[in-house]
Amino acid sequence: MANLLVEIGNTALKAAWSEGVTLGKTFRYQGEKMMDFILSLTKKEKPEVMVVASMIQLSGPDLVLLEGECARLVMLDSEQLSGRSIPAWLSCDRAASIVAARYLFKGKGCTIVDFGTTLTIDFLDSDGMYRGGNISLGCRTRFKALNRYSRSLPLINTPEENPSAGYSVASSIEAGVICGIQFEIERYLDEKPENISVFTGGDANYFAKRMKSSIFVISNLVLMGLAIIAEDYVRKN
Repeated sequence: MANLLVEIGNTALKAAWSEGVTLGKTFRYQGEKMMDFILSLTKKEKPEVMVVASMIQLSGPDLVLLEGECARLVMLDSEQLSGRSIPAWLSCDRAASIVAARYLFKGKGCTIVDFGTTLTIDFLDSDGMYRGGNISLGCRTRFKALNRYSRSLPLINTPEENPSAGYSVASSIEAGVICGIQFEIERYLDEKPENISVFTGGDANYFAKRMKSSIFVISNLVLMGLAIIAEDYVRKN
């Protein structure tokens, strides 16, 4: 039987089937009918293990519904992550990314950068031990904040190309946000040059091509971590 992996983020849901630690097709949903979307994935096949990493609190009825769709439901939290040397305060998506990075880059230090609604940076040493991390505003969140909290600045979309300095209000916002994130990340990477740099999240490719150093882009790092966790449950039972 295959396993089903579900990541419920701040703005969207991502899901994938997995065989062992190998991911299959990835699905994305953005809307209010998340349970209906998950049920559409399990309509033809029930997973052996369903691992859910959710940034929102699911209701009791929702949990009962999901339990009926699989042989084993794993709601990722600090209890489920105990024994993996991951701080309990870390969000489940960041924890899953760490699980995946340890598996993919065993024996190597890693700097993990997740470009989503928030911008998160996490550090692992060569033994896989967690060495702290930071949270900042994501790219789209910065554009929205400038528009919302100023009296006259427009809402700008992420540009395909951006100059290092702007020559209009719009291009100044574009350059300020994109270069600001670029400089921010480059500083983190420069602090730990011995680490492997791993970018994930929706804007990972966009910023990877703007970096001076070599970057591993793994768009579904969180789902890969969930696949590893699901396979661990299969092996134990």
